[in-house]
Amino acid sequence: MSNQFSGKTAIISGGAGGIGFALARELGLSGMNIVVADIDSAELSNATTRLELENINTLACELDVTEYTQWESVVNEAESHFGAVNMVINNAGVGGIPGTIENTNLDTWKWVADVNMMGVLYGTTAATPAIKRAGNGGWIINVASMAGMNGVPYSSAYAATKAAVVSMSESWAVELKSHNIQVSVLCPAFVKTRIHESLRNLQDKYKSNKPIGDPKLLKSGLEKVSAMVESGIPAELLAKRVVEAIEQKQLYIFTHPNYRSTVAERGKGLDRAFENAAQSPLVKHLIDDELVSL
Repeated sequence: MSNQFSGKTAIISGGAGGIGFALARELGLSGMNIVVADIDSAELSNATTRLELENINTLACELDVTEYTQWESVVNEAESHFGAVNMVINNAGVGGIPGTIENTNLDTWKWVADVNMMGVLYGTTAATPAIKRAGNGGWIINVASMAGMNGVPYSSAYAATKAAVVSMSESWAVELKSHNIQVSVLCPAFVKTRIHESLRNLQDKYKSNKPIGDPKLLKSGLEKVSAMVESGIPAELLAKRVVEAIEQKQLYIFTHPNYRSTVAERGKGLDRAFENAAQSPLVKHLIDDELVSL
């Protein structure tokens, strides 16, 4: 393994379990100082103990990623404790509740958006100045999903927020290139985590008396998601893949090559849409116009 990580410091949101913990361990064993940030205090304590038993320099910080002031506190504490921040991994995420459009609970939708999308924005906004202060570049790793490459029926909140994370990462990769800050977006398919149990950490501000849909359909949906998650790859394997991709400076980090045809089909659809526009008597005159960056 490259020694480019040795002595550097990484903040990992949702770092007490699943993908976050696997990344904390993998990077910690490579010589990084690890700031484990998580909303679950009990899991946070357990994760810290496990990392320290492997002689990984660890700092535990409670963090609700939907609160920007807490992100600022974590970054400040990390700088104070380890002297610098070189990497942020925006990993914390929730799966939401599967359901139809008619059964959408807007409070639940907002919860998914605040954790999966705003949490990534807050983490990047709070950590980027610290990474710049550290000098010599750094890393921003955002955890999206293969769902961010295609819509997912009955899981629109999850898919939409993961697509947003992909788009934000693409934007930041260009913006931060001159600062030698590498941005990567992780888009895995199913991984053995507890994301299907996300409701265990539902914050009070998102709890609602509104119905969340047909209980039978909800139970069936969660059972299907649970089965798919359990069939996924180990988080430890994913962590090794992430390190491999970071070392190769990959923007998009894919873990499941078997989904290539699915994403390619979307690409074909987009290409057909451009062809339709080129044939349209209304807009085909724009085909030779100079490109303007959006």
